[in-house]
Amino acid sequence: MNYIIFDLEWNQAADLRTRRANSLLFEIIEIGAVKLNEKREKIDDFHELIKPQVFHTMNQVTGDLIHLKMEQLENCRSFPEVAEDFVRWCGKDYIFCTWGSLDLTELQKNMDYYHMTPVSEKTLRYYDIQKLFSIAFEDRKSRRTLQYAVDFLGIEKDVAFHRAYTDAYYTAEIVKKIKSDTVFRNYSFDTYRLPRNKSEEIKICFEDYSKYISREFSDKLTAMGDREVTSTQCFLCGARTRKKIPWFTSNGKHYYTVVNCARHGAIKGKIRLRRSENGRIYVVKTMKQIDSDGVQDILNKKNQIRQSRKERRHKKEGLV
Repeated sequence: MNYIIFDLEWNQAADLRTRRANSLLFEIIEIGAVKLNEKREKIDDFHELIKPQVFHTMNQVTGDLIHLKMEQLENCRSFPEVAEDFVRWCGKDYIFCTWGSLDLTELQKNMDYYHMTPVSEKTLRYYDIQKLFSIAFEDRKSRRTLQYAVDFLGIEKDVAFHRAYTDAYYTAEIVKKIKSDTVFRNYSFDTYRLPRNKSEEIKICFEDYSKYISREFSDKLTAMGDREVTSTQCFLCGARTRKKIPWFTSNGKHYYTVVNCARHGAIKGKIRLRRSENGRIYVVKTMKQIDSDGVQDILNKKNQIRQSRKERRHKKEGLV
């Protein structure tokens, strides 16, 4: 399997009126990519500028950041032509790698805008190298800039950042620096295309947590009424658990619980309710072991929410 490390540069509307008149928010104007083999050795690269079809004025912030002018794009090929060649260049057996979580979604949005054949009909598994850098070299939680990671690893900075090919090149160099194969067990999932039914739902267990990505639901109540969504069985052994803190919400979008497994102790559950591209609801749920301090943090959160609601109610009733 090859690694396709790619980066995009995109333009957006230069004014509010133009933005409102177009369904595409970000128009891709450059694709850069590096292909690594299964040994994570470079075997090829891809780079092309793209002639804009949607926004014909360069957004000032974008232009200043990537140092591109519209005149440089006038004689370039269109997005469908370049994207078709890019997908063909990727080959058959590969996995996408990006710095952060935005590029793969925007690639698919632009392809849909031009009614192109999708990269995939299903939820895409990929590597977020920003996350893998944190897992391999830092605390697993921090999310650093690409330039920070390059400096941290002592990678020579031959060319400036913020162009598609150079950022893809630097990201590929970081991939090469990750020597532990276990780090590459930490997949990410792009949810631009969601599971279409229950059988396609994502259920995966990582080293220290599990992740569940649901199909779409019509609304929040239907989602939270689904048995799989609120299930709290132990992700490590599959055993039934005992609730210590039942599901509660802080803002109607995030839900928390703490349960106890007889074998693996306290486990924190978190549900994130998200809105899909067509306005429906889907769920991302994580389950993770926590210690006594973690249990207390969730209990404190619940008590703070309860106190805030009580104060709002009293204020409304004129008691405060």
